[in-house]
Amino acid sequence: MYNVIIARTEQQKKDAFAVRKKVFVEEQNVPLHLEIDDFDTSDDVVHFVLYENDTVVGAARIRESEPGVAKIERVCIERDYRGKNLGLLIMQEIEKHVHTLPFTAMKLNAQTYAIPFYEKLGFVVTSVEFLDAGIPHRSMEKTI
Repeated sequence: MYNVIIARTEQQKKDAFAVRKKVFVEEQNVPLHLEIDDFDTSDDVVHFVLYENDTVVGAARIRESEPGVAKIERVCIERDYRGKNLGLLIMQEIEKHVHTLPFTAMKLNAQTYAIPFYEKLGFVVTSVEFLDAGIPHRSMEKTI
């Protein structure tokens, strides 16, 4: 059984960081100092963790990037769990949470290959392609 939670304990945050490290640092070669940043320790960031029973398999975080805008970041699913609609599951839980807050829009920077996934969720491309940690991205936005 899969379950998305908001990380409230240090262990749950460590679980989120562990899967992010596995996906972004080990798999995609993002430098650790770029992956784990100052926002990770901010009280204003909400970390989401996706578990299969007691095994962490995905993570994401949100923060207010500008007044009224929730920035979704670090969305990842462990390699062996991709293709099971778990990215959709974590994004649905993020959006449910965002709707409980005073936000009017959501933004994210999508890796170029993932743009169709986010478009299906109602996000629209708002930038030209750019490199982030050497990986092609485009900014996307969704009005709430």
